Amino acid sequence: MNDVIRLTDVRRSFSQGGVTIDVLRGVNLHVAEGEIVALLGPSGSGKSTLLQAVGLLEGGFSGSIRIDGVEASALDSNDRTTLRREKIGFVYQFHHLLPDFDARENVVLPQLIAGSQKAEAVERAERLLVKLGLEKRLDHRPSKLSGGEQQRVAVARGLANRPKLILADEPTGNLDEKTADVVLAEFLSLVREEGSAALVATHNERLAGKMDRVVRLHEGVIE
Repeated sequence: MNDVIRLTDVRRSFSQGGVTIDVLRGVNLHVAEGEIVALLGPSGSGKSTLLQAVGLLEGGFSGSIRIDGVEASALDSNDRTTLRREKIGFVYQFHHLLPDFDARENVVLPQLIAGSQKAEAVERAERLLVKLGLEKRLDHRPSKLSGGEQQRVAVARGLANRPKLILADEPTGNLDEKTADVVLAEFLSLVREEGSAALVATHNERLAGKMDRVVRLHEGVIE
């Protein structure tokens, strides 16, 4: 299978108080089509920084970042934005739902921004939300949803535009253990059904073990 992610010697340093901190010190990583990989490491190990690199969310990185065969480091800002919008979906620890829109609308909006027709976007949103057990909550705004339900909406939003790649940063880290297990199982099932690749950052060994493969980030490199 083809690689959706291929990172070669990716590095990132920050200057703080006159001191240079090497967060990523030459990361090499690949994730194949349809593969779900857990990125395991303690808080502060650089997991979020690595996801920012893969997600093309900021500059300052060196090395090669290839997303679905495209060398991202060779692109200008506009082309990077296009690649990110067309190929990558995001799920964060905190759902970041739009509070003035209901569950359905939160999943419809990113599709409209990407150019989908409204009827198609609504159908897609409802299908994803129903698969996540939210058929009775489509019209509820985030304030009327439980934490687990809000995160399910965030999962549907991340998958709404059929991305080749899902990047998830501690996607159940804000939930209690029982709810986290249920939401993760639904997330993994839906990602597999959609055929996306996924890189999921977590510090939880037990949850990481439910994925196809585990890689460990330690002192800025993949072990």
